[in-house]
Amino acid sequence: MLRSFIKTAAVATSLVAASAIAATAADYTLRATANSNENDEDYDGLIVFKNYVEAASNGAIEVELFIGTQLCSNGAECLQGVADGTIDIYISTSGGASGIFPYVQVLDLPYLMADDRIAEHVLSGDFTRTMRDMALEDSGGAIRLMTIGNTGGWRNFANTQRRVAEPADMEGLKIRTVVADLPQELVKALGASPTPIPWPELFTSFQTGVVEGSKNGITDIMGMKFPDAGLQYVTLDGHAYMGALWWMNNAKFQEMPEDMRRVVVDGFYALQQATFASPKRKSIQAYEDFVAGGGDLYVPTPDQKAAFKEAATPVYAWFQSNVARGDEVFTALTDAVAAAEADVNASRDADLN
Repeated sequence: MLRSFIKTAAVATSLVAASAIAATAADYTLRATANSNENDEDYDGLIVFKNYVEAASNGAIEVELFIGTQLCSNGAECLQGVADGTIDIYISTSGGASGIFPYVQVLDLPYLMADDRIAEHVLSGDFTRTMRDMALEDSGGAIRLMTIGNTGGWRNFANTQRRVAEPADMEGLKIRTVVADLPQELVKALGASPTPIPWPELFTSFQTGVVEGSKNGITDIMGMKFPDAGLQYVTLDGHAYMGALWWMNNAKFQEMPEDMRRVVVDGFYALQQATFASPKRKSIQAYEDFVAGGGDLYVPTPDQKAAFKEAATPVYAWFQSNVARGDEVFTALTDAVAAAEADVNASRDADLN
């Protein structure tokens, strides 16, 4: 990961000009970090956030970007920094935040959200506010969830051994997971063997056979050059939307006057929209490169997709029974999905007439 401090030059727009004029007048400085690199959706989101906030505040807010691990190196450490106020803004995956807020793993529950329109509708609404309230309560008012975007599209199963067209094809495969319990339970429910491996070790683990598969989006697969390590089979089962949770020190947010808080909130909306869009574009070339390199890309039939969902169903009950506040957040998500499906399908029907 890039460790050097990034002070990003903004794109040439009229908003940038306004930001540049007022750059010396900043009343508030926001230190934002992402444990990623310049090719990641998180970085795209931060560039949009920085540009918007600095311009819309007329330079009253300056956003400093730290891309990589200079400020902190993992979810627990970074979120502690947010709580302490040494970091103002941080982006985590659900797995990265699960040690502190276990219920955020609800985003990893498989096959609940059917497509981008449903997922984006859900994450743009009251479900995210519910998670915000839960996190504020459980952090003693220290850590505020600002928005949920995307970091890599959709999780799909990929492996080095064979095409996976239905759950039976997963039998016996050693699938890399993070340390969090939920993805391990999912892999077991599908008949495979979960094997927690740190992300930096995954390429070598594919080469040596320590693991034979993973649960990743195509941009991560190609960005890390996993096909060079033998990963040649991808099944587009789309079992989980790769949510990106954007956290902020609540005291820093609350100390701003209302007009500046409004700018920050609107900045996170712009960031969210940028991260929704970025994987859609980047995945096009990634899929083309995967197939051009000899990769096998398989799209399950509707019946096969239903079989995957049926096989994974026990994970829902496990989550509600074993994760703190799991039942509460599961109900919030499934209610939000049902409402989103009704709204989106109504819009689709209207557009067909």
